[in-house]
Amino acid sequence: MLGIEYPIFQGGMAWVSEAKLAAAVSNAGGLGIISAMNANADYVRKQIRDCKQMTDKPFGVNIMLLSPFVEEIVQLVCEEKVKVVTTGAGNPAKYIPMWREAGIAVIPVVPSVAIAERVERAGATAVIAEGGESGGHIGELNTMALVPQVVDALSIPVIAAGGIADGRGMAAALMLGADGVQCGTRFLCATECQVHEVYKQKVVSAGDTDTMVTGRSGGHPVRALKTPFTRKFAKLEADPSTTQEDLNNFGTGALRRGSQEGDEAMGCFMAGQSAGLVKRIEPAADIIKDYMEGCCKLLQNSPLLIQD
Repeated sequence: MLGIEYPIFQGGMAWVSEAKLAAAVSNAGGLGIISAMNANADYVRKQIRDCKQMTDKPFGVNIMLLSPFVEEIVQLVCEEKVKVVTTGAGNPAKYIPMWREAGIAVIPVVPSVAIAERVERAGATAVIAEGGESGGHIGELNTMALVPQVVDALSIPVIAAGGIADGRGMAAALMLGADGVQCGTRFLCATECQVHEVYKQKVVSAGDTDTMVTGRSGGHPVRALKTPFTRKFAKLEADPSTTQEDLNNFGTGALRRGSQEGDEAMGCFMAGQSAGLVKRIEPAADIIKDYMEGCCKLLQNSPLLIQD
């Protein structure tokens, strides 16, 4: 459907997923994705064109629908003939007809069956069912529970996301009925990823309990590594005297400070619960190879689990 070799998407992560990483993933046979985040059309256009200079393979753009520049980004991906659009933080229904008419595959990220059904009715090409194990903005359901329910409810392809950091996770997702996987945290540690080295080292050194979720009180839960910033945010959030404006002001710029500046005190380092499985920094091509080899080995050996 998408013209890619392997059913592996690289997640669209704000301040992380830019042209170099996306091109490396696409060149390795997966689907690289550029994050439009809150950036304007000039920034996103440059990222798209830079990516086209580095790969002739399909790649996508992730559009955050709450962005103040969303209307210009929506038009831009049509003008630039982007192959795939993934969406988050909102309902893309009003844009889907225009994107589909432009030949763009539209694949929204969904946290529930109800939202998955809504975007299917609106004309989505496929969906990414993302469990709460993921880094960044999350829903309530975990991947194991969410994916098979979405698969059963829809007639379009389902991509599984959340907690999938190696071939074992990929094989499990396929057994749940998914047609592919989206991975974010593992690609944070790709050699081609341009985030600050401090960010990468924090992911590599993380253990199984080293993430936490903040933002539930405001309706926008976010999973990130435990740091002075996230612990302070949690304390502020638990204080009845703290307003939502106070939290917004405290959090503004934290992701940029973490990913671009490596600010360990006031930076936010989004990562999923699978961070404990990420042990090294390596090229994107090696990451995809590891996923595929591990997954295929498990699937090939699966008949051995069945006794006559």
